[in-house]
Parts: sequence; structure tokens; C-alpha cells
Amino acid sequence: MSKIARLAVDIGGTFTDLALGLSGKLFTRKVLTTTQAPEEGVIAGVQAVLGAAGIMARDLDFIVHGTTLATNTVIERKGARTALIVTDGFRDAVEMGYEHRFDQYDINIEKPVPLVPRYLRLSVRERSSAQGKVLLALEESDVHGLIPILRQHDVQSAAITLLHSYANPDHERRIADILRAEIPDLWLTLSSEVCPEIREYERMSTASANAYVQPLMASYLADLDTRLRAEGTQCPLFMMTSGGGLTTIETARRHPIRLVESGPAGGAILAGRIALECGLDKVLSYDMGGTTAKICLIDDGRPQTSRTFEVDRQYRFTKGSGLPLRIPVIEMVEIGAGGGSIAQIDTMGRIQVGPESAGAEPGPACYGQGGAGATVTDADVVLGRIAPEGFAGGSVQISPDLAVAALDKAIAQNLNLDGPLAAFAVSEMVEENMSNAARVHAVEQGKELAERTLIAFGGAAPLHACRMAEKLGMDRVIIPQGAGVGSAIGFLAAPVSYEMVRSRYTRLDAFEAEGLNKMFAEMQAEAHDIVVAGAPGAKLEERRIAYMRYIGQGHEIVVELPVRSLTSADGVVLKAAFDLAYEALFGRVIPSMEVEILTWALSVATLQSNPPALGEVVTQAAAAASGERRLFDADQTDFVTVPVYQRADLSPGMMAPGPALIAEAQTTTAITAHFEASINGAGHIDIRRKQTD
Repeated sequence: MSKIARLAVDIGGTFTDLALGLSGKLFTRKVLTTTQAPEEGVIAGVQAVLGAAGIMARDLDFIVHGTTLATNTVIERKGARTALIVTDGFRDAVEMGYEHRFDQYDINIEKPVPLVPRYLRLSVRERSSAQGKVLLALEESDVHGLIPILRQHDVQSAAITLLHSYANPDHERRIADILRAEIPDLWLTLSSEVCPEIREYERMSTASANAYVQPLMASYLADLDTRLRAEGTQCPLFMMTSGGGLTTIETARRHPIRLVESGPAGGAILAGRIALECGLDKVLSYDMGGTTAKICLIDDGRPQTSRTFEVDRQYRFTKGSGLPLRIPVIEMVEIGAGGGSIAQIDTMGRIQVGPESAGAEPGPACYGQGGAGATVTDADVVLGRIAPEGFAGGSVQISPDLAVAALDKAIAQNLNLDGPLAAFAVSEMVEENMSNAARVHAVEQGKELAERTLIAFGGAAPLHACRMAEKLGMDRVIIPQGAGVGSAIGFLAAPVSYEMVRSRYTRLDAFEAEGLNKMFAEMQAEAHDIVVAGAPGAKLEERRIAYMRYIGQGHEIVVELPVRSLTSADGVVLKAAFDLAYEALFGRVIPSMEVEILTWALSVATLQSNPPALGEVVTQAAAAASGERRLFDADQTDFVTVPVYQRADLSPGMMAPGPALIAEAQTTTAITAHFEASINGAGHIDIRRKQTD
């Protein structure tokens, strides 16, 4: 039995979740996030979970951390005073964006405001071609002329983003050398390092965001590391990235923008592991916490990934209305629908839930911390899904009377509904919002939902999972062990990894293997060094991909590459691989069109073993209820008395037909009348639609 003690910490908008794996046992804790000083909540949670496990901080062998701090810094516009240094003539590119409207019929459209104001967008004379040839040498006097401006405006961080620097980074590096010599404490981000890819707007936006959050994130990570050391930890601290891997603290300080969406990535990893464990090739992961809900399609145990992501969307979460980032991310849709999402009546007299959230401070009305808005958590309390006692492992005291009062004021009085129906209306609205987001996401990806299994986790997801499955026509739901802190548990399964990306234009009819092999060798060396520094002695695996398209198309598709030296004959191999991938997506190929590659990616990760096969459950028996509770039934639109089971009392093979509730420390699973639950060989709650339905 392994004696390694591994700790995962996930800071969310409402709760900070902790999971500690020790000798085959899992200890979890959920504490309220301390928004103003996130490290305080982390330390409080660490002390609590260590106490539960009966070990000291010095006994920890491994700590991994994910946080929403970078995302929140961008959304709340609380980052550093940042300058953007660009090629002369391109200072407004970050504001012009794509030069199209994401909603053509809204005359009051609001576009995302750039992170860097125009007076701090500074230009220098220089120019390189798309092939990296210097067309105009850098005018160093322009760079020296920027120094008084940076000092005058007390600039803390600067992003250097020159035209075509992905092909030739020399001018960016020279600017950085000059600025470091004159202003040593200035944080610098080079676009050729953080996003060495074609497409200047996305590269400029990504570099600006990295520079904007870097001083705060670097300070926070240093403070957290210091606090953990003061508690007695002696092990390394890793950070979860948005792409689903772990990285060292030093790399995270250089590229903090890669930490955006690190929490949801952990949840997707957990769902992928459970899919492999249970032999499921098609699943939909559903992660609902206190602030947002995240939905991800997973095939063959691997979450879908992407190179693009938008943060701070301004318009109903519409694609194109946010700030674009080109970083490795797990592809998912995220909406403002969490336990703390505030419900209100809009100008058309409809119930609107989110995206505004009560967060952790003051939190939902039922927390008794001064929150006045009616939230999804308040609705769940009124509907009987949440018991007032023992909520979040006893860390939060629930007041049902405050929940009733908030819903009455915000919803019931305005729509002439009684309390339970007002709560039911809020619940139905948030579930329909999530179901619709899942439908749209599946259509965009060309996937079906009805044939998939829903894997639900997060503090709020098990409360709504069965109802979600009903709306989506899905027949099976799995609630994993430790579902309330699912993302934190996913962190423990994540590999140490790093991904490198380079833009190098290549046509398959003029395939040049020698230059590509040299580029891949450089990428492999850098990624390998970063991973080995975090996981010395570990076995590694490598993945290479190309972003390919027909010449003239605006978007690329992902094609897997062989992990070996390329030869001139591989142009034909890549064309065949492209045809297979293109036909799988669009149903046909275009034989007469030539193919081009814009960008190449290489990732190195520690080798992960597949989880053990699911143990067979030989006997089945009815579970023994620990009590009863009044639960609102959607079919009868009234309360019914249902059994309550304690998850700690359930073992593999035990059955619990719906309607019923299964309670545990960090969440509760609400089973509707159309489903019945059993505990499978891995200890997960396996909920299936009744055969008579």
C-alpha cells in the first residue's frame, strides 16, 4: 500500500476544495473561499484536512494547486498597470480585434475592453516578414524613449508583441534586454515566448493578459509557497494548468495565463479517468460548483482539447464577445450557473438565473452572512435537497427561513407563486440553462448526447444531475466518490506536462522535413527540461500534432503526427491523416484542394497508467436508509417523503431506487422517481433509468 501523501487544493469562486490521498484512503474538506486573501482559506483547509488524516505538513510528498485567481483578475480588471509595446502602426490592433460583430442585430453591442488603455500602447520602429527576415532593423532609440513614459505612469508590467515575432523573436528579446537594464523591477512578457503563433490579435491579447496578471499571480504564488513552508511542508508545489497538466511554480510564474481555467481542467481529468475505469467510451462531464457550471465532452477517456479560449465574455456568454487567449485548454463550455447564482425577474417578467453570483462573501441568503439575493442554493434548501445540518461538511450553517424569505421577495411575490413553486421555478431554469448549453456544445462538436453517460461532480451537480439527464434524454448518471471536491481529486490524477507551440507555414506539396525536424528537436528539448524538473526520473510520453487546413480556409483541424523524425515521404502520410480527420468532422474531403499547415505543437508528459478495471459486483441488496426527508417531486409538483441514505454506509452492490437522497460530507445526490441508484465496484454511485420508464 502506498504511503505517499498527496494533497490537492482547488480555489473556486465560493468554496476552496481539498483532497488528500494517503495509503489508499481519501480525505476531503470544503471551506469558504477567502476572496480578499485566497491563501488564508487554503491554509485553513490544509490544517483541517491534515488533522482529519492524522499527519503533519512535513509528511506531505506532493501538493498540486489550481485557482481561479488569474481568471478573476481579468474579469474584475484588478491586474497590474500594464503597457503594450508593438510594431509601429499596430497599437490599435488589440482594439480592432477581428473587425466583425458577434451579434449583427444588436445596435448596443458591447465589445470587450482591452486590458491595456491606448495611452499605454507604445510603438517602436521595426519590421520582420512572416518568414522571419528583418525588413527594418529595430530603432533602439525608440525603446529608450519609452522608459520615461513607463516610469511616469508607474507601469508594473509590459507585454512586448511585435509583428511576426513568432518567426523571428530577436527584436522582442533586444527590447526586453534594454528595459531590464533600465527598469530592473519591470515584469516583462514576450509574445514569442508566451504565444509564438501566427494571428497577431490573439497573440497580442494573450501576451497582454499574461503581463496583466503576472505581478499579482507571481506574488500570490510566492506568498502561498512561503505560507505552506511556514506550516512545515518540504515537498514541491505544482500548479494545475488549463490544458490538464501540472507545471512547476517557476514556470507558472513566467506564464500565469496558462493557469486560467485550471480548476475545471481537474474535473475533466477526473471524468476521463472514471470513464476508463467504468469502460465508458462516450461521456459528458458536468461540473457545477458555487459560481459556474462546466460541461465537457469526453471520448475514450480523453477530454477534447483546444488552443483557443475566451475570458470575460460580455454578451450572454456568446462566442466572440470575450478576450481571446491562445493557450492549451481543455475544450468545455462554461456558464454562470452555480449554487451561488442569483435568481431575479428580468424586464420581460421572466426568471433569470446568473451569471451574477453571491460568491462566498456574502454568499447565498441561507448562509446567514448578509446575502440578500435568492440563489440556486436557497432554492435547493427550500426543495428539500439540502439538509440544513452538516452542509459542506459542517463548515457552513444553513438557515432555511432566510432562503424562504429571499425567494419570496425576489421571485414568489413578483410571479404570484408560493414558496416551493418559486424555488422549483428557479431550479428548472438553471437546469434548462445547463441542458441548453450542453445541447449547443454537442451540436457544435458534431456529437450526440443521448448515447452518453453523465458524470456529475462539484458541490451542486449531484443535486441536479438526474433532472439534467431527463432533459437531455440520457439514461445513465455516475456520481464519483468525493464528488463534492471532484476537481481537486482530478488534480491528483493529472500528469506533469508541458506543451510547446510554433507557427511554421508548410504546404504538403512542398514538404520540408529537415527544417521541421530541427524545430521539433528544439521544442522537445525545452518541454522535456521543464517536465523533468518537476518529475525527475519519471517515464515520459510525447505527443505531436499539426493544425492543418485546405489552402484558403479560415480555421484548422487537429491532426496527430508520428513521434519520430520526419522524412520527405511523410507529406503523403500527413495528407492521408488529414483526409481521415476532415471526413470524420465534415463527412467529405475535397480532393482537388491542396493542404497547408500553420502551427505545430509538441507536448511532453509523465506517463500515466490506466485505472484498474471495475470490480464486478456479485450480489445486490437494498440499502438501509438512515432517515427520511420531504423532497419536492417535479412530476407531482408537490413534496413527497423520501428515504435518505448516508453514502458512507453504502457498499458495492447496494441499491437505492428513486425518489431518494444520498447524503455525504460535501454534497447530496438527488435521485428522481425515474431513476434507481446502485454502488458499483469502484464505489461510485451508478444511477440508471428504470426499465419501466
